[in-house]
Amino acid sequence: MKTVILAGGFGTRISEESQFRPKPMLEIGEMPILWHIMKEYSHYGFNDFIICAGYKQHVIKEWFADYFLHTSDVTFDYTSGKNDIIIHNKRVEPWKVTVVDTGLNTMTGGRIKRIKEYVGEEPFMLTYGDAVGNIDINELLKFHLQNGKIGTISVYNFGQNKGVLDVNPDGKVNAFREKSDLDGDMINIGFMVMNPEIFDRIEGDETVFEQEPLNSLVRDGNLVAYTHRGYWQCMDTLREKQQLEKLWASGNAPWKVWAD
Repeated sequence: MKTVILAGGFGTRISEESQFRPKPMLEIGEMPILWHIMKEYSHYGFNDFIICAGYKQHVIKEWFADYFLHTSDVTFDYTSGKNDIIIHNKRVEPWKVTVVDTGLNTMTGGRIKRIKEYVGEEPFMLTYGDAVGNIDINELLKFHLQNGKIGTISVYNFGQNKGVLDVNPDGKVNAFREKSDLDGDMINIGFMVMNPEIFDRIEGDETVFEQEPLNSLVRDGNLVAYTHRGYWQCMDTLREKQQLEKLWASGNAPWKVWAD
């Protein structure tokens, strides 16, 4: 089963760094967040990736082309008058990675439509290239297969992070309490599973996947939600990137489900 990762947006909300490279290539612990996402899927045995690239797509292609250089010790030997490169301590992932240029201004649905030929006629994993979590991918797939629907999304209660007030319309405070799991809204966090029928619900490059394609599944009763109760965090802002960096540096990053 292939894993499709949306990695083509401009990342305007974290433009301090995304002006130089795609947001999925921004680093946590000297490795792109894209790598962290792929490591989680790989931990559960999903090693065939399709990257939907767009903005500065060459940066993604070049990073994978030089993967050995990024992860190994290297000797550059010019003594014979040649440019000999000797790679030591090779650390290679069991990955097959297809990077597809899905267009600069293509919407999320259009990007998915463009990689149809690489997916074929089989269900596929689908997620965003800017968030990490400790989702149990095998349980997610099991949930998808048991329900027999076209699409499964993972949802997460981002909740409130402050105390909650119960206030009357006239301003009178009735109660003040701590947050609970009932506060906040359930949001789509990616980590989806889609059957190939989803391609028929995407018109073209202008289609936003989170709008009509998903709404059409809802209308038909063909979308189910897998509730994730563990850790999840997107990287939309520089502050969120710094938070993820701090967790990784602590050695206790909750999304690191793989062994070293």
